[in-house]
Amino acid sequence: MIRTRFAPSPTGYLHIGGVRTALFNWLLAKQSGGQFILRIDDTDAGRNVQDALQPILDGFRWLGIDWDEGPEVDGPHAPYYQSHRSERHKQAVLDLLASGHAYRDYARPEELAAEREAAEKRGERFFYDRRWMAANDEAAAAYEAEGRQAIIRLKMPREGDCVIEDLIRGTVTVSWSTEQDHVIARADGSPLYHLASVIDDHDFGITHVVRAEEHLPNTPRQIFILESLGFERPQFAHLPYVAEPGGSAKLSKRKLKKYLKNKDFANLLEHGQRIAQACQLEVSEDTFNPVIVDFYRDIGFSPEALLNYLLLLGWSLDGESEKFTVKEMIELFSLERVTKSPASFDPQKLLAFQADYFAGLPVAERLAAAAPFAIAAGLVESAEDATLATVVEAAGDRLKVAGDIIDFRYMFVDDYSINEKAFTKRISKPAEATELLKGFRDAVAQVDSFTAEEAEALLKGYCEQAEIKIGQIIHAVRVAVTGSPAGFGMFETLAILGPTKIVARIDRTLAKAEA
Repeated sequence: MIRTRFAPSPTGYLHIGGVRTALFNWLLAKQSGGQFILRIDDTDAGRNVQDALQPILDGFRWLGIDWDEGPEVDGPHAPYYQSHRSERHKQAVLDLLASGHAYRDYARPEELAAEREAAEKRGERFFYDRRWMAANDEAAAAYEAEGRQAIIRLKMPREGDCVIEDLIRGTVTVSWSTEQDHVIARADGSPLYHLASVIDDHDFGITHVVRAEEHLPNTPRQIFILESLGFERPQFAHLPYVAEPGGSAKLSKRKLKKYLKNKDFANLLEHGQRIAQACQLEVSEDTFNPVIVDFYRDIGFSPEALLNYLLLLGWSLDGESEKFTVKEMIELFSLERVTKSPASFDPQKLLAFQADYFAGLPVAERLAAAAPFAIAAGLVESAEDATLATVVEAAGDRLKVAGDIIDFRYMFVDDYSINEKAFTKRISKPAEATELLKGFRDAVAQVDSFTAEEAEALLKGYCEQAEIKIGQIIHAVRVAVTGSPAGFGMFETLAILGPTKIVARIDRTLAKAEA
């Protein structure tokens, strides 16, 4: 059985690149009838962020990426927090010391710094020469008598090669002579990530370690630990990283200012900020930007659309097909189709995926998605509001994300903003605009209600009576009753608003024009 894992550190919120890695692990497990494990790698206490774990778990649940074992699910390999397994990791360190594959090193930090500086001055790469290695207990006691503290290093081979058969990159050969004696435990005895991760992967029965390519350089030391302890290697697969918008560097949640120079990224962020402001969401750079998964949930993206887009960041079925349901993703996924080159994060394409997906949903599902945003923005009091249902249906593909319902504020309340540029162009500037609006207002005042078809007939009838073309008034009517130069169908808009609101809004517009 294939068993994969994703092991986030609770150092912040869920990153797009991390989710892509988790998705590939999840798909590989599901495709083969295997199991996906969620493990929390929290050995680096200095980097852990309090309360950061729950948003990670919530993010996966929103995306529909479930785990067979892990936090809140438990399982036969509990605990699933690396920090809770420290005794197991410490025993592995002792086993490596006993077998001669690790040693106690008593070098002081300043001594190592001096050695490193000397190597740099010689134009050489620093390579630790085991000068302060304790060869036996007597040597260790002598060092400790000097007040030195030991860290534990791997005693790496100096000859031969480490050959890695990577499922994505093929055969990767690394000379053992290039490997440092890596530290696996601190002076206080606490094991470091690279050892803990290897032990946990083995103990959890992980068969496939699928991770970002930045971990490829760590693989030789991890293989050395595995083989020194007599453990079987898992299969390794190193994914290409997700690149920044329009660039080749790795996407990072710490480079927001740089990404804002990319027009599409800036537009997506502004899109989200507009929704967040209308819905009174608390936003900050740390939690609300397009590099973090929460951003998409908070503005009304569909998780399936986001997963579909992330699938294509490093994977391709045939070079042409792009739209997949989650079921199809599971059926079609394979590591053989993962590319070696980084894929650039394209905000515009992601939004296009979302818009296409959302437009294809039944009206009832779009209504259910939009309702919480309409309520949060103060547009309606409940999801059963009749106007909300008609607006969602009429808006059609203008709702790219569920939060876009806030763009139609004018359909629900009277305190909407007026686009001044459109007001000047369509109402203030044309000499005949106000008189035409007065005439249309009087025509509307004669009826109690109308359908979209009846509203169309009314407007066209007024145009015939006034001997004008519909283009001479329809734009002025839109600005007068919505405050906006654009929107969904004019006649649907009039029908939803109804004669009473239309008359009141035209009166308000005329008063503004006269002022």
